[in-house]
Amino acid sequence: MRRTALRRTTSRRLLATALTTVVAVVGTACSSGSGSTGAAKDADGGTYTIWDPYPQFDKGLAWAKLLDDCGTKAGVKVKRTAFDTSDLSNKALLAAQQDNSADVLIVDNPVVSTLAEAGVLTTTDENKLDTSKADPNLLAAGQSGGKTYGTPIGANTLALYYNKEVLKKAGVDVASVKDWKSLTAALAKVKKAGKKGITFSAIGTEEGSFQFLPWFWGSGAQLTDLDSDQAVSALSLWKGWLEKGYAPNSVINNTQTTSWQEFASGDYAFAENGTWQLANAEKAGFDYGVLPIPGVNGGNAAAPTGGEFVTLPVQGDTGRYATARKLATCLTSTQNLLDTDTTLSYVAPTAEVQDKQVAANAQLKPWVDAVKAAKGRTSDDLGTKYPKISEQLWKAVQSALSGAGSPKDALAKAQSAAQ
Repeated sequence: MRRTALRRTTSRRLLATALTTVVAVVGTACSSGSGSTGAAKDADGGTYTIWDPYPQFDKGLAWAKLLDDCGTKAGVKVKRTAFDTSDLSNKALLAAQQDNSADVLIVDNPVVSTLAEAGVLTTTDENKLDTSKADPNLLAAGQSGGKTYGTPIGANTLALYYNKEVLKKAGVDVASVKDWKSLTAALAKVKKAGKKGITFSAIGTEEGSFQFLPWFWGSGAQLTDLDSDQAVSALSLWKGWLEKGYAPNSVINNTQTTSWQEFASGDYAFAENGTWQLANAEKAGFDYGVLPIPGVNGGNAAAPTGGEFVTLPVQGDTGRYATARKLATCLTSTQNLLDTDTTLSYVAPTAEVQDKQVAANAQLKPWVDAVKAAKGRTSDDLGTKYPKISEQLWKAVQSALSGAGSPKDALAKAQSAAQ
C-alpha cells in the first residue's frame, strides 16, 4: 500500500482525539510495569523493530528470546522496545506522525480501532496476515469499518471466583448458580450464614465499566442503547445487592485490585475478577473455584476481552511488510501462542491452542468458556465511540449505587449524554 500525504494529514488531525481515547480505554484488563524508550528502527535494513507492552519481561526471559528466535527464522535482527501499556499507545501515535513506526506493534485490543482510525495500522487485506484460526469474537476487537487490523496474541476476561468453604457452610451448591435469580439466592444464603456475598469493582473509571459490562451484556442490553429495559435490569441487580447487603458499599470505590483484596480475606463467597488473579488465587490460602458470569436467564454472559493484538503499522517503505508479516506469523504460531499465553496467564485466541491449554491445566476450562463467550469493548463497530459511551456508563453506575439517582434515571441521563 502507499503511505499518502492525505493519510499523514489525517493522522495528524486525529492525534489529539486519539491520545484522549487511548488514555480512556487502556489498562483495565491487564497491567505491566514501567517501560523503556528508544528510536523506532535502525537505519540497517536488516533490523526490524518490535514494540510490546511487556516491560516486565527483560531480555533474559522467554518472551525476549522468542522475539530473537522469530527474527532469526525471518533472517533479520530484531530490535525490541518495551513500554507501559498507555505509553506504548501514545508512542505509536507519535511515531506514526514521523513515519517512524515499529515494524510490529503489539498493543492493547481496545486501542486498535483508535490507531486504525488515526491511519497508523495496515489492514490484514493489505499486509496479508492470516487471521483464519482466531476465534471470531476475539478477532472482532481488532475490527473497524469492516476491516481487520491485526490478530490477537491472547485474551483474558472476567469470571466469578468463589470460595468453596464459604459456600459449603452456607449450604450452597455452586452447580445451582446458573442465572441471576439463582446467584442472588446463593448470596442470600451466604449472608444468612454470617458471611459476605460478592465483591466487584464499580469505581468511576473504565474499570467500573469493564466490570459492569458482563451484567449489562448478560441482560441483553446494547451499548448503543444505554437506557433500555435490559440495561436498567442489570443496574438494578447491582443496586439490589447493595441494598440487601449482599455486596459491600466499598464496591463504589473498589478497583479490581482492592476488590480482589476483599475476596482474599476469605470472608466473601464470590468475586468478579480476571485471569490475571490466578497466581494470587493460588496463594489465597483457601480452596477456590471459577465459573463464568451467568446471563440473566442462564448461559454464559459476554464479558469484555482484555489482551493484545499483533499489528503491522504503516511504513513509508512498503517492502518491509513481507518480513514484518513473517515476524507476526511466528509470534502467533500454535506452539508460540501456547508458550506465550501460559506466561501471560492468557487464554489463547484459537481453539487449537485453547484445547492444549486445558489438557495441560484443567483449571483453565472455565476461563476458556468465558473467553469463548467474551466480546470486545469496541466490537459492533463502535470503535472510537466506545470511550464516550463507557464514561457515561460508569457515571450511571456510580449515580445509581450511591443513591444519587435511580437506575432508570441514571441510565437515561447516560444515554442522552452519550448521543
